[in-house]
Amino acid sequence: MRVRHQARVAALQALYEIDCTGHNSETVIEQRLVDADLPESGAEFARDLVQGVKAHQERLDALIGCYAPEWPVDQIATIDRNVLRISIYEILMCPDTPTKVAINEAVELAKQFGSDSSGRFVNGVLGTLVATEAAANKR
Repeated sequence: MRVRHQARVAALQALYEIDCTGHNSETVIEQRLVDADLPESGAEFARDLVQGVKAHQERLDALIGCYAPEWPVDQIATIDRNVLRISIYEILMCPDTPTKVAINEAVELAKQFGSDSSGRFVNGVLGTLVATEAAANKR
């Protein structure tokens, strides 16, 4: 399995636990990294994802609410919500991650850890976000 994919899995698992339990984010990500046995570059990437999502969670949730208006953010499945947080964070705030990679990884994570409809839901929200952001940048 690719290192960055494994790092995203660890970050998703950490964010899921934090979201469900309110445990300390630093402690949780370090435990997930022990379990994942990632090289330092992957561990650093996972830490960056968790810290970035936590630091920008209010903005990320507002964007999720904007691009999935039929679903209140707190009613979106916890896995789907955190997959969206990670991918939107990567798309908007991590210029070294290509948008297509962020979307493909998000859909893969949603399919792997979410429900039968999670992949389609995540792809739809991210597709709308990217199309809207691209249109806004052309103005």
